[in-house]
Amino acid sequence: MAPGHVAYGLQAQYGLRTTPDVVVAWERGQLAPDSQELTALAGVLWCSPAELLGAPQSLREHRMARALSPDDLARRVGLDSAAYRRMEDANHWRGNERQTAALAQALALSPRDLVTATGRNEELADLLRSAATTRWQAYVRPVAKILPMPKRRLEGILQQLHAGYHARMAATSSWGASASSGESGKEFLDRIVHEFWILAPG
Repeated sequence: MAPGHVAYGLQAQYGLRTTPDVVVAWERGQLAPDSQELTALAGVLWCSPAELLGAPQSLREHRMARALSPDDLARRVGLDSAAYRRMEDANHWRGNERQTAALAQALALSPRDLVTATGRNEELADLLRSAATTRWQAYVRPVAKILPMPKRRLEGILQQLHAGYHARMAATSSWGASASSGESGKEFLDRIVHEFWILAPG
């Protein structure tokens, strides 16, 4: 369909006044349709919102791919609508463990997608680095707040990361270790999130 046909369909079927230039800007990624526009666009093009989004990354994109309104999703996760909208606008999730688990279920998010969608990749990396270098037991609960996971499984993963880091550092400090071997521990910390996902696929 030409941009003019799409714009006409949006107005005729959904009452949205959209110009062909806006449709072209959507196609080129210069503008992003809002939730209402995306739903209408999917209707005009006979597809689902998820097909138009490709691989959703943000909380908003995941919600739109599921064709949920902000109010519907807020209700499902047990949040006030205004509070949910603020989190989505900031792309930073601040829900508790129960709300985070409900969010993952409502949007059918894998653990990895959940962390990305809630804008908590760097927060997870910081916690994992601390768990590996200090007492891992102190970080079970903070990591669980970001990523709902059975406690025993999370304990096992953090313990393995801790052991992996300290094994590299012990090899570095052992007699006869080369100067470059000190980099092994640093490299492990640099890729700590990758190591975590190896141990916790998803």
